[in-house]
Amino acid sequence: MGQYSESIIVREILFLARYSGLMKIDNKQVRQLWLAGQGLGGAPTGKLSGPEGVMAIIRALGFVQLDTIQNVTRAHHHILWSRNQNYREPMLDQLLGTHRQVFEHFTHDASVLPVEYYPYWKRQLARMDAQVRRQKWYRSGLRKADLTAIIDRIRAEGPLCTRAFDTKVKGKKEMWARPPHKKALDAMWYSGELATSHRENFTKFYDLAERVIAPEHYGTDHSDTDQIDWLCRGALERLSFGTLGDIQRFWDAVSAPEVKAWAATAAKNTTDHLMPVELQGADGSWSPAFAAPDIAARMAALSASSSRLRIINPFDPAVRDRARLMRLFGFEYRNEMFVPAKDRRWGYYVYPLLEGDRFVGRMEAKADRKKGTVTVTGLWREERVKWTDARQQKLAAELARFGRLIGADRVEWACSPIPD
Repeated sequence: MGQYSESIIVREILFLARYSGLMKIDNKQVRQLWLAGQGLGGAPTGKLSGPEGVMAIIRALGFVQLDTIQNVTRAHHHILWSRNQNYREPMLDQLLGTHRQVFEHFTHDASVLPVEYYPYWKRQLARMDAQVRRQKWYRSGLRKADLTAIIDRIRAEGPLCTRAFDTKVKGKKEMWARPPHKKALDAMWYSGELATSHRENFTKFYDLAERVIAPEHYGTDHSDTDQIDWLCRGALERLSFGTLGDIQRFWDAVSAPEVKAWAATAAKNTTDHLMPVELQGADGSWSPAFAAPDIAARMAALSASSSRLRIINPFDPAVRDRARLMRLFGFEYRNEMFVPAKDRRWGYYVYPLLEGDRFVGRMEAKADRKKGTVTVTGLWREERVKWTDARQQKLAAELARFGRLIGADRVEWACSPIPD
């Protein structure tokens, strides 16, 4: 489509939105917009040009969640690989520990973010610090002298991990129990006094934040109002559309009242205003939402999602907000890692299967890196999805590609390759 034709379509969409009521976006367009914005609309075969190729993905997503579980590969590696299958595991570690282009902190969970976002993340450091200080384990178990001693050691010795300390858990050892030094390190990490220097085999090394974050970012401050505006606009930019709740949950760095106040102000901005729209859900119902100011251009540029079948990580940002996932795709999903085995509906670590712009099933798989195998232990199709030979061949091809990410050259089936 030429530039002139596209500009005409944009003007027509804007005209309809302004003079014929709210812009209405049907469910197929809603799904395509969301997946395109998440980097899952096209085939994941682009070239990665050094660190900047990976950084482009992280900037587009806003952040990438970290997770310790390595069923096949850890969530952060899988998320990046899903968007560019030339990605390999050492690349993210290099961005953190060598190039210092990302930093680690807490969104809705532990994540990596582009380091240039740090000045806009300072309110989150303060929020997390305040939350931690209200916790019983902090009030009862940490002394200022203990914190100072840890800081003094790190200042003198350089980055340290938890193995450098020898305090033990007192009393009953529960699942999430942590020794005093680990509590202290985490408390100072949440507050921004410490930062993740690097990781070795996913073990975190802590250093003074001013030695990890570049001075131009560490020393830059913005008003709280500007930080809220940056966070909310950044969320809507990446969501393409959403409710105020969607915007609030994106970073989980602003409160619901703060988002509501921001929206009231942003709606009055005549040059960069919020665009009210109506969205069609997977169940056919319509509901109001806000869209990014350039939603007309995004609509004009929409194309069909790649027909490729993709294995999506449980912590992928495309599926993280379960309520939004159900609303847009009619796909019910939950993590069952911490659900007792007898109570699981699906399995321990289950991957949603995305084909084109809809979720067609889910799969449980695990890898043995020493043996070079990926084993499928469960496969389920969604209702009203016919599992054809072509679809099975797509899954087989994607499993082979998934195996190559970790150097596994064989796929084994511990269940039927044809779901019921």
